[in-house]
Amino acid sequence: QVQLVESGGGLVQAGGSLRLSCAASGRTFSSHAMGWFRQAPGKEREFVAAINWRGDKSGYLDSVKGRFTISRDNAQNTVYLQMDSLKPEDTAVYYCAADLNYGGPYYYSETASSYTYWGQGTQVTVSS
Repeated sequence: QVQLVESGGGLVQAGGSLRLSCAASGRTFSSHAMGWFRQAPGKEREFVAAINWRGDKSGYLDSVKGRFTISRDNAQNTVYLQMDSLKPEDTAVYYCAADLNYGGPYYYSETASSYTYWGQGTQVTVSS
């Protein structure tokens, strides 16, 4: 059974940091792009960050550029999202996802429909 399990969420004050982890089990995703999405109350799920399978190319939502960093450890089948300088508007449930599409060594997608497997999500709350 394939599972993506997020951890590391919580309550933090504005300006603080959190590091989210997403551990995969049931199969390896070392050859696949991975992504993070978030969904705030009353809003649609939105792309946050994604990384290619090699870990050397990534993309970000404009509002998190320079504050968030996505990375991966293929040996551990884990992807991370380091979130710094957090703002109240970053409050959301954060989901990691695995993309099974093949698009070359630099491929990743910012589109939710490209992703096949999703985690259950972890709550991030940023207080002002």
